[in-house]
Amino acid sequence: MSWPLVKLSEVATLINGRAYKKHEMLSEGKYPLMRVGNFFSNRGWYYSDLELPERQYCDNGDLLYAWSASFGPRIWDGKKVIYHYHIWKLDLNEKLIDKKYLLYALQKDVEKIKQEQGSGSTMIHVTKTAMEDREIPLPPLDEQKRIAAILDKADAIRRKRQQAIQLADDFLRSVFLDMFGDPVTNPKGWEVKSLKDIAKIQIGPFGTQLHKEDYIEGGIPLINPTHIVKGNIVPKTNLSVSNEKHATLSEYHLKVGDIIMGRRGEMGRCAIVNEKEAGWMCGTGSLYIRPNKAGVFSEYLNKLLSSQAIKNHLESESQGATMPNLNKNIVGNIQIPVPSDEVLDDFTRLKVKFLKLTETSQNFANEMIFESLSQKAFAGEL
Repeated sequence: MSWPLVKLSEVATLINGRAYKKHEMLSEGKYPLMRVGNFFSNRGWYYSDLELPERQYCDNGDLLYAWSASFGPRIWDGKKVIYHYHIWKLDLNEKLIDKKYLLYALQKDVEKIKQEQGSGSTMIHVTKTAMEDREIPLPPLDEQKRIAAILDKADAIRRKRQQAIQLADDFLRSVFLDMFGDPVTNPKGWEVKSLKDIAKIQIGPFGTQLHKEDYIEGGIPLINPTHIVKGNIVPKTNLSVSNEKHATLSEYHLKVGDIIMGRRGEMGRCAIVNEKEAGWMCGTGSLYIRPNKAGVFSEYLNKLLSSQAIKNHLESESQGATMPNLNKNIVGNIQIPVPSDEVLDDFTRLKVKFLKLTETSQNFANEMIFESLSQKAFAGEL
């Protein structure tokens, strides 16, 4: 069953936040000032003593949408704050739309917006008019609540599994540091080499090589930073290319043992390419690292490049005022301690045992499972 589509403006009113001058942004004050940078994190808050119309505040439980750069919806779960111009507050017609249902519908729509603006876009903006015109499926209110309840349960399970995986990853990271030492200070005294001397480094295709119209549904996946999730490659079916286009970009095909790294935004997003992902494409916002000797060394290098020490190093070296950006030279100059083969083999054996223990949790936490469930829900197939 398919549900009727309605424009967002038919079920909700988008209320703009307020723009602030520098002198109005205080280090302390009565109200926290939520900017886009605070929307998905709890860092770098400013404050304000301004008394404003009630519509310019957001309270616990309000549905918000960040529409510039880092963007998407969330239900605010904190105290009363003032929200910035780059955030909308949604005033819902609760007789027509359920808040949680709309949250999930808007989350699902985020990937469509990214695709429409092109994978090469570093700063994504959505105008108010364009957002108001976006269409969402509108089942009866009772059905909306049923769908939201199912997705809530699935999301809760996914989050708990993710927490378990995170704890296990923290343990493995601790073992890694114990065996190899901090990669920056190199307390074990391993031989140190520049990454460019032990691996091929290739940045993804430039914008002139890959255009918006080249993307298709269900083709060969293209891997950008957002598709690297907690050390795993999680493709999106709507960001892929045809076999014909794929054949013209052979330089960017991924091979088993490659390490794909995001070069924009959050530093240290890495994942190792396994047989399943072999032949997929490195996206514009990513680069791949192909070690001269793969296998065990790829596993080590992947773990090292995603370590906090290397993340900190890349953040200090990255270029770009609005979004951190890595180039081939920065990555190539990373100094890599090269351990003995014996120690590498010991770590790999330990990791294999560890992966067997976490495999079940990984399956339950898989983003694609939740995405598939969401797809069915909004298609009326749940």
